[in-house]
Amino acid sequence: MTTKFTSFDRELTLIRYPAQHQHKSLQAWDSADELLIEQVITELSDLPSDHQRWLIFNDDFGTLGCMFADRQPLWISDSKIAWLSFAENLAANALPDVAMQDCLAPLPPSPALVLIKIPRTLALLESQLLALRKVVSPDTVIVAGAKVKTVTRSVLAMFERLIGPTRTSLARKKSRLIFCQPDQQTLNSQVKDPFPTTWPCHLPNGHTVKVANHANVFSRQSLDIGARFLLEHMQVSDHDNLVDLGCGNGVLGLNALNLAPSCKVTFVDESYMAIASARQNVADNFPGQLEQCQFVASNCLESLLCQPARPVFTKVFCNPPFHQQNTITDHIAWQMFHDAFELLGKGGHLIVVANRHLDYYHTLKRLFGGVTTLASQNKFVIFSAAKR
Repeated sequence: MTTKFTSFDRELTLIRYPAQHQHKSLQAWDSADELLIEQVITELSDLPSDHQRWLIFNDDFGTLGCMFADRQPLWISDSKIAWLSFAENLAANALPDVAMQDCLAPLPPSPALVLIKIPRTLALLESQLLALRKVVSPDTVIVAGAKVKTVTRSVLAMFERLIGPTRTSLARKKSRLIFCQPDQQTLNSQVKDPFPTTWPCHLPNGHTVKVANHANVFSRQSLDIGARFLLEHMQVSDHDNLVDLGCGNGVLGLNALNLAPSCKVTFVDESYMAIASARQNVADNFPGQLEQCQFVASNCLESLLCQPARPVFTKVFCNPPFHQQNTITDHIAWQMFHDAFELLGKGGHLIVVANRHLDYYHTLKRLFGGVTTLASQNKFVIFSAAKR
């Protein structure tokens, strides 16, 4: 993995967390980062940053935060992995601490500068622009950056509708910048905030739960077909202490609480919005069982594995993702499997739903030894790997 980043006579060592699992061809920055840095240093370096904060959104691995750490920006991200990357990169370069917060926390008033990396999920961008509407002024400078293919008409229209007049730079290095001028009339207009979205989810045993989803939750508007297939084949007992790994809105954990009211469920996701959604969904649908649950933002199962006296877990249910930020990758699924093996007690099971074309069977068999196919259909398969 390339780790040396050079810009305007500064060299930084930057990694993508976790560094040991990343492909050697990957790096922690992209050309959109480079364009944003160039724009700030050449055009905006005289902006105040003492009483008027600089805000940085969706900085994938902390490149922007490290470059401007001396300006003490407020760094905002929904990704636990981005938080861990940024913290490691600050330490590796002996940079000062920077204030960090998730995307659901309130923003400070009247920021001088807002830098935005356009996220993969446009609902997250909409949620962030809705939050910015409450605090920006016509004096706030807003600059966003992304790959050219991401700067679509719908993205530009969203800035125009929610903030004010918007224009773009010329494309360079396959990226471009977005410049948005906050307009008071636009900021004063009435706009409905659609988040969190809510819809009824019909569980296999006939029970219906109300599922709330914050903006950055996977499959926010409907139940994805992999999860639906796994729901139909879940088996849970009252004695289980289980993990809903990569929980999203927590629907697998909700089904577990429905099937076995006395079981314990730990909801784990790297998205803070996912964790907030899962917590809300347990509180709304199974309030009496909220104390049986814990909600953990974590890179895979790291946070649980680091607990000094962790309980014995009997099952891990998992619908693995195949991307990190905008990069397609299989390392997250691999780490999930290894972490589950380490976390589970003897005789515990990892239950995985996956696309049939992925070679997870042989991976799980090498790791666990015993693997059973619980169910299969034309697109998905469910494996149960037992820890011997």
